[in-house]
Amino acid sequence: MEYYNYLKSLHLIFVITWFAGLFYIVRLFVYQIEAAQKPSPEKEILQKQYKIMTYRLWYIITWPSAVLASIFAFSLLYLNPSLIQLDYMQVKFGFVFALYLYHGKCQQIYNHLQNDEIKYSSNFMRLWNEGATIILFAVVFLIIVKDAVNWIYGVIGIFLFSILIMLGFKFYKRIRQRNQS
Repeated sequence: MEYYNYLKSLHLIFVITWFAGLFYIVRLFVYQIEAAQKPSPEKEILQKQYKIMTYRLWYIITWPSAVLASIFAFSLLYLNPSLIQLDYMQVKFGFVFALYLYHGKCQQIYNHLQNDEIKYSSNFMRLWNEGATIILFAVVFLIIVKDAVNWIYGVIGIFLFSILIMLGFKFYKRIRQRNQS
């Protein structure tokens, strides 16, 4: 078990880089969508560059980080299977499942944008970008507090945090609209 903390450290490092990739990829989606509204030749130049940037981020950082974070997580569970029985870990697994769903949806959006199919607005993407933030907050508080009973308070906190994000988004949208006028 002497290497358990090394595995835990590697798991945490790859969780961090996975989240970094998820945060940045959606920001690049915003830029890609907005580039499609530019006049030629700016549109084509930007779209080509954003496709390269998203490809590299997605397949060199984000996907490998997700896979490695998962491998190290399963290694930790293998070495300490009693973790599975803990209430807070079961709640954490639910949030991790939500993160995988979020990641999968980002993959779908990535595929569409690589094929020049724009199915969402840049405003939607700005809001979508907060999904990973909400999951991150939930998991960090859950792991630090380690109390599945108090996760109910955490969920209430997440909803309040989400409302603040939505209000901030609307406020930012109004500022952007004023500056464009």
